[in-house]
Amino acid sequence: MAQWFESFQSPAAVEANGLGGVSAREAGAPSPLGALRSAAARIGTTLEEGTTCEELTREIAGQVGAAAAVLRVRGGAGSEYVAVCGNPAVLPGVKWAAAVARDTVGLGENGAVQAAPGGSRPALCVPLTVHGHCYGVLVCAREGALFTRAEAELVEFLAEQASSHIRHAREHDAVSGMVGKLQRALLAEPGRPHPNLDVAIRYLPVGQRALVGGDWCETVRLHFGRTLLVVGDVMGHGLEAAVDMASYRSTLRYIASADLPPHRVLRQLDDIASREPDRRPATCLIARVDPVRGLVTVASAGHLPPAVIDGSGRVALLPVPVGPPLGTGLGGYQPATYRLDPAQALMLFTDGLVERRGEDIDQSLDRLADLSFSAAADVEDVLDTVLARLDARNAEDDVAVLAARLHNRSAHVHDMQR
Repeated sequence: MAQWFESFQSPAAVEANGLGGVSAREAGAPSPLGALRSAAARIGTTLEEGTTCEELTREIAGQVGAAAAVLRVRGGAGSEYVAVCGNPAVLPGVKWAAAVARDTVGLGENGAVQAAPGGSRPALCVPLTVHGHCYGVLVCAREGALFTRAEAELVEFLAEQASSHIRHAREHDAVSGMVGKLQRALLAEPGRPHPNLDVAIRYLPVGQRALVGGDWCETVRLHFGRTLLVVGDVMGHGLEAAVDMASYRSTLRYIASADLPPHRVLRQLDDIASREPDRRPATCLIARVDPVRGLVTVASAGHLPPAVIDGSGRVALLPVPVGPPLGTGLGGYQPATYRLDPAQALMLFTDGLVERRGEDIDQSLDRLADLSFSAAADVEDVLDTVLARLDARNAEDDVAVLAARLHNRSAHVHDMQR
């Protein structure tokens, strides 16, 4: 690397550094160390392995005037060049480069290997290794003169920098993969409602990497054809909120097996959650639908009210007494019961569907109430419409929404008789 430093010192620069001269730094030119730092800083600007390889080959091509590429060694014909910068015809054959790479890595060497395969084009191969792990081989070649020792040292240094970034990128991908598997495990499918009830559910996590956060929907079959519909929202985002969400869901399923009314289910959920100091608070809305009687009983733990879409496609919010969020230990939940007929669709949702930053929640709910739907819309169409018109895919929070409609028995019998 010392020779590479010296290569930046032209005779004129050295002469200028004598008595009465002006240093290169004073003249405004970058120092060799500064130029080296700048070159290294242009590599590994992201946690994407492909981008790091492209940044490496682009920098090498500019520094030594050669075509550059990263060789992915997969054995035999599976090896290939990626992130090619410059004229690919100048690069040596893949088989030759792969053989050189295998020999170099097999001998435990990390330095550059220079040769002139099949003619006068010199080629430089540098394994991208960190702690004995090889992530590929940097290959650069050009017409004419061999690479100088200073150039080889520069290429080795930048390859070392890139190798470290590639290792970090792969470790990041591995951790992201494990998080994704855990999130998929937490994203359990809701239970199936009774066949006398049509239910549709949508879940949209905020951000691009998350698969699941703290929002959730659940359906639980009860006795006598009744179904429990639930939406919940755990405080926070990401994996920690998802873990608590899974705890609330599993606890809910256990409590619901006792066939308690919604407000008593919330009371028991709150009591259990309040005994776990590490569990995050959550809001929750529970609706017990009774198709035989045409009734829905609702209870809320700090959650937004449900909406009802009538046979004309108009939206109304059902008033529900709001108790404290789950996990506070305060209790005090109260039920509210309403008529529900097959012409109506019931919709439960988390606040991410309607809330917008800097906007009063009443104004957000009014936006939902101002929507109109097709009178013939089924529950799937209802959710597609509300998500599109409220631009839920660009929401600032997780979105979970559930729509349910009673089967029209008379219409079903009429269709059977036709």
